[in-house]
Amino acid sequence: MTNWAILSGIEGNLAAYEAVLADIKRQRQPIEELYILGDAIAAIPESTNVIQRIRSPRPDEPVPQVCQGWWEEQLLILHGLGRTGEPTELIERYGIEMVKTLWDAIPREMVEWVRSLDFGLFELDCLLIHGSSVDVGDELTPDTPAIQMLDRLMRMDANMLFCGRSGLTFQYEIQQGSVTSSITTLDQVTTPQAILVKPRQVIGVGNIGRIPGQATYTLYNPYTNHIEFRTVRYGSGKGFQPLKDKLFPPLNNRLMT
Repeated sequence: MTNWAILSGIEGNLAAYEAVLADIKRQRQPIEELYILGDAIAAIPESTNVIQRIRSPRPDEPVPQVCQGWWEEQLLILHGLGRTGEPTELIERYGIEMVKTLWDAIPREMVEWVRSLDFGLFELDCLLIHGSSVDVGDELTPDTPAIQMLDRLMRMDANMLFCGRSGLTFQYEIQQGSVTSSITTLDQVTTPQAILVKPRQVIGVGNIGRIPGQATYTLYNPYTNHIEFRTVRYGSGKGFQPLKDKLFPPLNNRLMT
C-alpha cells in the first residue's frame, strides 16, 4: 500500500526535520514518497545543513521530492534568478536588513540547487505546492472562500491540492455543485455557461520548523484518500513518543448553482 509523507516549512530547523524523519520510520505502513512543499530554508546559516540532509537521504529513507517555497523564491530574486527583479516582498515583510541576512545564509553553490526545484509537483490527481497554482506566496487557509479554492484547483485540473504556505493543518472539502459564468466585453455579453463541479479538496499540510519543539506534517494514501495530520514533539520536552495523531474534521463548503 502506497503512503505519502507531505511536509512544508522546515525553515532551516534540522532538528525538526530529523524528528519527522524518525516519526516516518515508525509508521506501520511504509512511506514510499516524501514531498517537501517549500520553505526548506530560511534566512539562517543552519539552512545549509538542511539542504545537505535533504540531498543525502539515508538508504532506509525515501528520496525527498522538493518544490520551491517563499524563502526559496526570495533567495532566487536576490541572485537575479527569480520571477521578479526586486526583493520587494522580503523588504516589506522583514526590513532591508533581511536582504543581507538571507544573502549571507545560503552559499552560492547551494543557490543552483534551489534554482533546480520545481514550482510545484503533480502526482496522480494531486497538486503539491507551497502556495497555490497562482503564486508561491498565495496563502490558502480554512477561511479562504470556496470559489477561490475552486479556482486554484481547476487551474491545474487537480482533485486534491496540498499546500504549506499558511503553516496550518486543515482539510477543506468542496462538495459537488455547479458554477455559472459569463464573459462581458465592450461589445457583448456571452451566454452564461454552467460548469459541473465534482468534489475536490484542499489540504493544509502543517509546518515543520516554525514552532520550536513541535512539528506538524501530513500522511496521505492516494488510493483511499485517507489523511492523517501528525504532530511530533522533539527536543527537551519530547517525552517518550510523538503526540497522538490528531484528526481534524473537514471543512465543508458547498457551491450553489
